[in-house]
Amino acid sequence: MVKGVLLVLAYFSVVSWGIIILKVRIIRRAMRKSDEFLDFFWDKKGFDIIGKGLKEYADSPLAVLFREGYQELMHGQRNRSGEENEGMSAELGVADNVARALRRASTTETQRLEKYLTFLATTGSTAPFIGLFGTVWGIMDSFHGIGQTGSASLAVVAPGISEALVATAIGLVAAIPAVMAYNHFVSKVNYLTGAMDNFSQEFLNIVQRSMRRR
Repeated sequence: MVKGVLLVLAYFSVVSWGIIILKVRIIRRAMRKSDEFLDFFWDKKGFDIIGKGLKEYADSPLAVLFREGYQELMHGQRNRSGEENEGMSAELGVADNVARALRRASTTETQRLEKYLTFLATTGSTAPFIGLFGTVWGIMDSFHGIGQTGSASLAVVAPGISEALVATAIGLVAAIPAVMAYNHFVSKVNYLTGAMDNFSQEFLNIVQRSMRRR
């Protein structure tokens, strides 16, 4: 049983480290490309120019928001151009559609950034208890061995107890990096979520100012 617990903990640890390495690459690239895209966005004057350069920022959540919002804006303007009467209600309808497109894109990108983080949280919360279960089982097995042999010498007790304590240690080894990585990634995802909210508001402000000028 203790060896089975150790195998389970080894699985949790290996998968957790794989997720940590993957998320480090994804989130670091998302943050770097988002900063670069913001510089590119404010440097260029027209949405059409920005739209042509999005391929370089495919890993940026902000670039994804811009693409979805810009596509919805173009779709709404094409529909408006086919109407005879273009009033304030039509402009508000286009702005609302753009806002919904931005919210959908923001939700999708947040879910993409948070993918697999639940496994890290699960590992951090359950691995110590799994290790403790292995320790308790190992100690019970050791006492059972004492009862069968009738001897309480270290030669009889020590191997089982040491193996049992290893389970708790491995559980902590699996849980501690997972908890630290989870908290780190959550803070980075929250930062990117805030950046997406700010960018959405700026994008909508630009769209509304452009419509009022027209």
